[in-house]
Amino acid sequence: MTQIFDAIVCAFRDLFQFKVLWIVIWPMLASVLLWMVLGVVFWDTFSGWITSGLTYIGVQEWLEGLEPRWVANGIQIITHFILFVPLVFTTALLITAFFAMPALIRLVADRDYPQLKRENGGSNIGNLLNAALAIGVFIAIWVLSLPFWLIGIGVIVPFVAATYLNQRLFRFDAVAEHASSEEMKSMFSTYQSSWWGLGLLTGLLQFVPILNLFAPVLTALAFIHFGLARLTSLRKVSE
Repeated sequence: MTQIFDAIVCAFRDLFQFKVLWIVIWPMLASVLLWMVLGVVFWDTFSGWITSGLTYIGVQEWLEGLEPRWVANGIQIITHFILFVPLVFTTALLITAFFAMPALIRLVADRDYPQLKRENGGSNIGNLLNAALAIGVFIAIWVLSLPFWLIGIGVIVPFVAATYLNQRLFRFDAVAEHASSEEMKSMFSTYQSSWWGLGLLTGLLQFVPILNLFAPVLTALAFIHFGLARLTSLRKVSE
């Protein structure tokens, strides 16, 4: 746990550097604007999908008979919001992983790990496949868990989904440039519980007001620090 907290502390330290501030802002801004435009253009389509989903789990019929109507309308608006927020954060995470990660890795590696040799064990195809799997499982968790919202335990779904997405998406990117393919396999296996722990803690930040605005870049920085520190330790042991 100490290693996980050290990585998060280092991430907070780096977060407000001048070079990082723009990287903090633009993924979230781009994500919000993207989904606002899509929401306006495809509002009827999205509403239809939500209605179909509520009908499938048996809620829509109850809503249609609910009085006063403003209560039912309010519940439907909240449902839209519940789905909108994860989409925004997930998109911001993906933008950060694909476009901002290289700059963050250079920043951390050049300053804190200048002697760490780059082995380039991760390929672009591997990165895309890893991201596709992460997104697919993330979506599956949300879809398969919809019935659990009816019995009150659905509130844990966002935390489980965020934990999985963070650890799966960022652990690969954090070390792909510096570790060899063998080192990556070893690190993912040896530190599996730690990757999940870091994914959980950074995932929780997505639900803390104000901090959630910085969550994508903070998550990326934490995984970079954790990954490069573990890689350094692994190479010292093997020497």
